[in-house]
Amino acid sequence: MKFTHYFTFTRERPDRKEIRVEWIEQAFHFPVKEEIQNDGRIRRWAKIEENQKFLRIVLLDDGITVHNAFFDRSFKPED
Repeated sequence: MKFTHYFTFTRERPDRKEIRVEWIEQAFHFPVKEEIQNDGRIRRWAKIEENQKFLRIVLLDDGITVHNAFFDRSFKPED
C-alpha cells in the first residue's frame, strides 16, 4: 500500500486520527464490498469490530495507493 499526499494531509484531521493503519489494511485486503467509480478509483469497505463501524477506503485506479479513508455512516451491508 502507498498513500497520496491528500490522504496524509487529511489523516491529521481530528475525525480521522482515530483510524488505525491495521484497519486500512483490513479494508484493503479483506473488503466486505468493492465498487469501481466512474473515474476508475476503487471503493472498499470493511467492518471494524472494535467500534462496530464501516470503514471506507478509496484507492487510486492503480489499485494500491490509498487516497482516502473514513467511517462511512451511510453504508449498509447487503444481506
